[in-house]
Amino acid sequence: MTEQTPSRTGRHEAGAPERDTTRPDGSDAGGTRTAWQRLARAGRPRPTKANVLATVLALGLGFAIAAQVRQTSIEGLEDLREDELIRILDSVDQDGNRLAQEIQELQQSRDRLQNDSTSLSEARGAAQQRLDSLGILAGTVPAKGPGIVITINDPKNAVTAPLLLDTLQELRDAGAEAIEINGIRVVVNTYFTDGEGGIAVSGKDVSAPYVITAIGDAQTLASAMQIPGGVTNSVRSLGGEAVIDTQESVTVSALQTVSEPQYARPVPSPSSS
Repeated sequence: MTEQTPSRTGRHEAGAPERDTTRPDGSDAGGTRTAWQRLARAGRPRPTKANVLATVLALGLGFAIAAQVRQTSIEGLEDLREDELIRILDSVDQDGNRLAQEIQELQQSRDRLQNDSTSLSEARGAAQQRLDSLGILAGTVPAKGPGIVITINDPKNAVTAPLLLDTLQELRDAGAEAIEINGIRVVVNTYFTDGEGGIAVSGKDVSAPYVITAIGDAQTLASAMQIPGGVTNSVRSLGGEAVIDTQESVTVSALQTVSEPQYARPVPSPSSS
């Protein structure tokens, strides 16, 4: 009879000698290996679509991380050569110089604007001061300052328009800057006339007592009124009285309405060549 060989299934044909798989402790070695193999097969995931997709995503993520790390490593200064570092340093210096120049230009622009604003403010202040001065001279604005108040009493109605005009001229010669008579502002075109009803100042009738308020150096103005042969002596000679009151602050509040000149026109200033 021929000897039979074992089949590929691990089983033995009849008449073939059997291998002894019994361990010294009595356990079966073949059974143990089979159990481990079954356990390994049970823990191995089945190749489903979800598992395949997760694997692909994991591989893609790993590749992206590796590429990013490599790029970061390339961009890091620690991996650059000396000439590359020098080139980067030169670029940084150029950027710093450019920014410093821009800062300087901005500061110069700021200074120019501040100077222009200061000049403009000073010009406006000077213009306003000039306007105020012209307003005082023209009688269009009130004025306040040291001065005198002259009260001329005329019980005999002997005071004439020429005497009041002389009083005005004496005050101007003494430096009076603003004057009013009985509530009428005295300006460059103010005139005095005698009429049947008394004295008229620029066409407005006034009567005694004549109260004249003048702004200027008070002592100088008072002295001008009291000189020999001056206003005080002239009023006294007519039977009247001129009382002079020196004050630290007087107010000329009467205003003059400025009319448009009918004939006079300003002469243009010659342009500089």
